[in-house]
Amino acid sequence: MLYPFYFDSTYILIIIGAILCLLASAKVRSTYSRYQRVRSASGLTGREAAERILYYSGIQDVRVEHVAGNLTDHYDPRSKVLRLSDTTYGSPSVAAVGVAAHECGHAIQHARGYAPLSFRSALVPLANFGSTIAWPLIILGFLFNNQSSQLFINIGILAFSLAVLFQIVTLPVEFNASGRALRILSETGMLQSEELSMTRKVLSAAALTYVASAAAAILQLLRLILLANRRED
Repeated sequence: MLYPFYFDSTYILIIIGAILCLLASAKVRSTYSRYQRVRSASGLTGREAAERILYYSGIQDVRVEHVAGNLTDHYDPRSKVLRLSDTTYGSPSVAAVGVAAHECGHAIQHARGYAPLSFRSALVPLANFGSTIAWPLIILGFLFNNQSSQLFINIGILAFSLAVLFQIVTLPVEFNASGRALRILSETGMLQSEELSMTRKVLSAAALTYVASAAAAILQLLRLILLANRRED
């Protein structure tokens, strides 16, 4: 039976993963929207906060740039560029300052040689390759019923496992970046104690999206393993 193409009981794992991702996404957007309306007492924009944090951390070779979109903020370690989105770059809100500080946390990790970040960076090409070849191999394996078909499925599951591993390794990287951000915002006085509490809520909500993505990937992997074992039986 071509299990990947017909409904079976293991689909509940995919449904659970999808629900977790939707809930996490809704949580981060509502939390960010709430604290995006709260202006920080310092009046610093996301860009200004990022520049101050980088300077405070002794990092002088990272540029801060604007990137279009909403919550598209990220740090690019290859070009050493910290890109802040429309809602962060010029906004003086506690949410914007928190997000900018979080991305600075990644830049600091890069500069300090933070091991989990280095490991995640090394995983990127493997995870991308695994994501690309996993499903074609798994589908081929389920389409044909011969000696090599189970081998295709097993290799596909192994390839998909690389993408899952990337999701798991991402968790400590994100948590650590948020921890660094909150610590520096406190040390420098860029945010007051009440504002730090608000920013912590924003970053905690953002962290939930990574947890949900990792959980969804693990559930998908579990489903594939169950289907492969059922096929062998």
